[in-house]
Amino acid sequence: MARIIESSEGGRRIIKMSVDDILSIVQDYQRIVPRASGIETARDYLSDTVIYVPEEL
Repeated sequence: MARIIESSEGGRRIIKMSVDDILSIVQDYQRIVPRASGIETARDYLSDTVIYVPEEL
């Protein structure tokens, strides 16, 4: 499960992900974006998609 780490300076937060989180995102990417797609095509597919990573509480 992902864990959000607050920044001590109040800037951007850090998301610490487990191996399973990363593999889940890669699987979603492979399911959403067709093979041999260029970067612009991949951006188009991903811009219309939401990928969720569960947060550890």
